[in-house]
Amino acid sequence: MIVRVPDIPAEGLNVVETTALGTVYRDPAWRLDDVRLRLERDGLDVFVTGELRATVSQTCGRCLEPSAVTVTTAIDVRLVPRPATGDSVELARDDLDVDFYERDEFDLGALIEAETAIALPMKPLCREGCLGLCPVCGGNRNAVACACPPRPPDPRLAVLKDLAARLPH
Repeated sequence: MIVRVPDIPAEGLNVVETTALGTVYRDPAWRLDDVRLRLERDGLDVFVTGELRATVSQTCGRCLEPSAVTVTTAIDVRLVPRPATGDSVELARDDLDVDFYERDEFDLGALIEAETAIALPMKPLCREGCLGLCPVCGGNRNAVACACPPRPPDPRLAVLKDLAARLPH
C-alpha cells in the first residue's frame, strides 16, 4: 500500500484493516493477521506507531522441519524525506528508528514486512522441547527413536573436559 505523505490528514490516519493493505509480504506463506497502526504527520516527518501480528513460516533451527511462528511486534518508526544523493546523513543513537521516503510517498507494506522480519526469532523452534536431528544418522528425533550409539568426543577437546571444575567460582 503506497501512502502519499500529503494525503495524510492533519488529525492522522488509522490503519486497522489487513485487507485494505493488500499483499504485504513477498513470501506467500507469510500472513498478516492483525494490524493497528497510526500514521501522523509532523511537517515533512511521518510517525508510524502501533502493533502488528503475523504468522510466518520458518524452518526449525534444530530439526529443520517447517513450522509456523506467530510474531507480535510494536512499531515505532519515523519516516523523513531522503536527502539529496550528495548530502551525507549522520544518524545519532536515537535515530535507529528512522527510515526514509522519496517523492512524497512510502510503501507501508514494505515497512510492515521489514518490521515483521526484524521481530522474527533468531533461532526458531517448531516447539520448545524439539529433540533435533541425530548427529550420527541425521534422523529427526521427534519422528523416530534413534538407536545410534553416541559419538565419541573429539580428542582435541579432551583438555577442556574438566575446565569448568578447575575454574574458581
